[in-house]
Amino acid sequence: MKGQIVSNDDGVKTHVVVLETGEEAFETLTKYVNDAGIEAASVTAIGAFERATVAFYEYEKKNYKNIPVAEASEVLSLLGDVAVDDSGKASLHLHAVLGLADGSVRGGHFVKGTVRPTLEVVVTESPACLRRKKRAELGLALIDLQESRA
Repeated sequence: MKGQIVSNDDGVKTHVVVLETGEEAFETLTKYVNDAGIEAASVTAIGAFERATVAFYEYEKKNYKNIPVAEASEVLSLLGDVAVDDSGKASLHLHAVLGLADGSVRGGHFVKGTVRPTLEVVVTESPACLRRKKRAELGLALIDLQESRA
């Protein structure tokens, strides 16, 4: 993984992060945002995976159902945000649309993906701090604007 800040305008920093074959995307991006001290950002990416897992949130069960994608896929869209979680670390919330060789797609909450050959990521960091708080009644951690700061 290679990453650098390519723009810094009025405190809004644009990072470009390039992942290489074999890297696990969610883990690598989580490490990058924590090492960079990012507390609020939007994330977009394109590239490809040799295999991946997305998930669907089952509201009644308050849990995610994993959807394995056990074949090569194009990352048609990977987007989401960065916020600080209850442990004080940056956490990613990402969704993905993955295109398969036959033209069909799989999509959902992004869990993991093994990069092949690349994943090109743009992280647009805001000079704020977004706070993600666990909501027991939902079984999810969501952005809490009352706990966030500009």
